[in-house]
Amino acid sequence: MKKLFFLLLLVQYALIQSVFSQPTKAEGGGVGNGQLAPSFSGKDQDGNTVSLDQYKGKKVVLYFYPKDDTPGCTAEACNLRDNIDSLTKAGFTIIGVSADDQQSHQNFKAKYKLPFTLIADVDKTISNQYGVWVEKEKDGQKYMGMARTTFIIDEKGIIVGKIDKVDTKDHARQLMTYETYKSLQ
Repeated sequence: MKKLFFLLLLVQYALIQSVFSQPTKAEGGGVGNGQLAPSFSGKDQDGNTVSLDQYKGKKVVLYFYPKDDTPGCTAEACNLRDNIDSLTKAGFTIIGVSADDQQSHQNFKAKYKLPFTLIADVDKTISNQYGVWVEKEKDGQKYMGMARTTFIIDEKGIIVGKIDKVDTKDHARQLMTYETYKSLQ
């Protein structure tokens, strides 16, 4: 039984390492692991100014998502909401960013009782700083849009994790898996 447990632990560790051991520079631009997180300032759902500097000394989960109140984005936000106690206990502060305006964020936050800040990046300044406003393609048509991406920023403002393949229905587990991975190092 012990052998099986250690084998499963080893497999999980290898899986975690493959998910979070990413290049230091994001593919096609943007930022990656080991880099100083770009400083930003933006308006939240209530019109308050939010900046990364406000969170020095805290671990920040900065998650970029395409659009309020769409199936994938709702699943992701609700998964984070449903697991907020575990995420907070692990020391994470959650901040969501999309190109939707303040009113859209306010409605989205109220409708789903989201307990975290949503930043309105209407002019895509923050998205461009992080390299997540990218060219996409659907049905042969190219357009610009938000790449669903999450950055984990440590207490010193360094990007220590980047998740490009976000599981919208289980994103909290991805973040907690990252936390477990860091504790094993």
